[in-house]
Amino acid sequence: MTEWEKGQAGYLYDANYDKEIVAARTECADLCYEYNNCRPSDTVRRNELIRKIIGEIQGDLVVTSPFYCDYGFNISVGKNFYTNYNCVILDGAKVRFGDNVFIAPNCLFTTSGHPIDAEQRGQGLEIALPITVGNDVWFGANVCVLPGVTIGDNVVIGAGSVVNKDIPSGAVAVGNPCRVLRKITEQDKAKYPIFAEK
Repeated sequence: MTEWEKGQAGYLYDANYDKEIVAARTECADLCYEYNNCRPSDTVRRNELIRKIIGEIQGDLVVTSPFYCDYGFNISVGKNFYTNYNCVILDGAKVRFGDNVFIAPNCLFTTSGHPIDAEQRGQGLEIALPITVGNDVWFGANVCVLPGVTIGDNVVIGAGSVVNKDIPSGAVAVGNPCRVLRKITEQDKAKYPIFAEK
């Protein structure tokens, strides 16, 4: 098994010294650098680059610079994907986003973890566990989603949350560690005023 295959199978793998893995990360870093240094008005080039970076794109997307990821090809996004400034996706394992996912500034999605054992850490070993996000999910600013987490459909993750466990569908969840605060209800449609012509 290659080091990459070990990682994708959920085993500890050498993410720091394996030449193929380092080369893939460097290639992605170069693409992210180019994307992040494009003029915002150069939409043609930006669209071309983001489609080289992200592995699977099912519809329209907006990725506001700066944006960073490790490999890119391990990321898939559904329709109507939006991320604001400073999104970081460490995609050592698969990261899947459903449709209508909105991500506020400064959010981190990390599939990567390091061994607790110092000797294993010193050898450059890592673990990578997939992250799955359902449809119609909104992440508030400064959210951190940790390895192995699954988030259901129709979920709001409050600003500053650290998501270290699965979150069920239809919930507002907040905190460190992130916990379900309440269910999303019909009353939430009336939370903010809606302008109507008279």
